[in-house]
Amino acid sequence: MDMEIRFPGKRRVDAEFQGFSIETDQSVADGGDASAPTPMALFLASIGTCAGMYVLGFCRSREIDTAGLTLGLDFQRNPDSHMVEKIVMCIGLPPGFPEKYEKSVVRAAEQCFVKKHLAKPPEFEIVTQPAAAQKKP
Repeated sequence: MDMEIRFPGKRRVDAEFQGFSIETDQSVADGGDASAPTPMALFLASIGTCAGMYVLGFCRSREIDTAGLTLGLDFQRNPDSHMVEKIVMCIGLPPGFPEKYEKSVVRAAEQCFVKKHLAKPPEFEIVTQPAAAQKKP
């Protein structure tokens, strides 16, 4: 398996991937301990941080000072389904950011690989298999 999902207790669900443990939990209102972000929060954060990597790379490759550079996401949700229907990404440009690069930095953010996966989502296949045989001493 490329990624293993673990169930450490209560409403926690964690992922083990490439030597990292990615923890998730649910809010107290939803039966969790709020000890970690929800899976949806991590999903949304992956979009912002991915775009941020491209924006940062763009600035660094042009030796643009990134002090004061920000990137924010606003989510517009459907009031009935609660699904996110629109994400507005706002790049806060640092003081002295060259005006000639404003459209280019937007194009850099649009290169986000996570966002590209939403535009052409992968096919999902969900299967079951018997639990691994328990080793007896």
